[in-house]
Amino acid sequence: MAARKRASADASTEPKPQEKQKSQGPTPAEPPTAPLKVKSGFIVKLSLLLLGPYLYLIFRHYKIDQDLKRSILINAGLSIAGFFVTLKLIPVASRYVIRRNLFGYDINKKGTPGGTLRVPESLGIVVGIVYLVLAIVFQYFNFTSDSNWLVEYNAALASICFMTLLGFVDDVLDIPWRVKLLLPSFAALPLLMAYAGHTTIIIPKPLIPYVGLEILDLGWIYKLYMGLLAVFCTNSINIHAGLNGLEVGQTVVIASAIMIHNIMQIGASTDPEQKQAHAFSIYLVQPLLATSLALLSFNWYPSSVFVGDTYTYFAGMTMAVVGILGHFSETLLIFFAPQVLNFLLSLPQLSGFVPCPRHRLPRFDSKSGLLTGTNDGTLVNFTLRILGRMSEKSLCTILLVFQAIACCLCFLLRYFLAGWYK
Repeated sequence: MAARKRASADASTEPKPQEKQKSQGPTPAEPPTAPLKVKSGFIVKLSLLLLGPYLYLIFRHYKIDQDLKRSILINAGLSIAGFFVTLKLIPVASRYVIRRNLFGYDINKKGTPGGTLRVPESLGIVVGIVYLVLAIVFQYFNFTSDSNWLVEYNAALASICFMTLLGFVDDVLDIPWRVKLLLPSFAALPLLMAYAGHTTIIIPKPLIPYVGLEILDLGWIYKLYMGLLAVFCTNSINIHAGLNGLEVGQTVVIASAIMIHNIMQIGASTDPEQKQAHAFSIYLVQPLLATSLALLSFNWYPSSVFVGDTYTYFAGMTMAVVGILGHFSETLLIFFAPQVLNFLLSLPQLSGFVPCPRHRLPRFDSKSGLLTGTNDGTLVNFTLRILGRMSEKSLCTILLVFQAIACCLCFLLRYFLAGWYK
């Protein structure tokens, strides 16, 4: 969901050339299109803030095996190339989607000049395509001696590709939200069918006397849990939205936290299998972060493009796959704490107990330029009801800071509970 109002179906009907010649009178002028502005300064500052700790851990804090480090750095190099490719392709794709009338109007700017601009939609498709190309090409450069990883790795890419396709279909056909809930279940099938990892869980130490086991094999229930995790991650990004930069911003923050977590686990672990699992997670999340930063440079306030459900589904499925292959689904859910809170706030409306409008967005005052929270059950409106009216940019910044705090709290929890919980 994004802060947009789609163009009507009538706008997509274009007269044929011969009909244009026969038509009488002047042709009505098309609404102006939002100018494509790259917020390069903001992206540079954000990249330094998020990537600084990650680079320090790789090069200074931990001694990582050279072959593993080389693979990570090659993947990082490809990801940087993907950043610039995405940066170049988004303006090109924007012209094509505008030509096909895939655009919307920013609801949070209604009544202002910005609310009359046509904003290209579904630009998440560019990120998805570049990401998949990078992930496929990287297989040639991975220096692991174990080729079994290719099966799960390519199954993960198949799930991500499937979800990206379904997201784009949703952008074009506008699928009802009840159907949207099921889409990730189908997209996760390739990974679930190819998954050959363990299906056991480690019982928390305080519960061992009551359970009587240290390790419990869940079998098919574990795969069911993985499927549900994919459904949650995908839809939670999709419903925690509605502000310029929020969908991509939360993905960038969570992806950065995932990278830091993985490199910490690689540096602290002595188990080669565990190291490889976290390395695969890095291989998948570094391109996600790089391509998302390129998209954010256009999507940050004031947004020049809309990411569409294509991006939210793609990003959610990618992070779910990363958590599954890296075997840190519990940590991933803590990273998603704001999304969990948003889901709990949304549950009465999503369940049908409370009327649910199509756009659960705050009210915009065109005179003051401020947003006011409504009674709709979203974290966006809840924040406005608690903190009061504010601008869209300030609100998005506060929500992303909250996302970063949740990720930092996750690291603190892991540190203080290490050795006692598991």
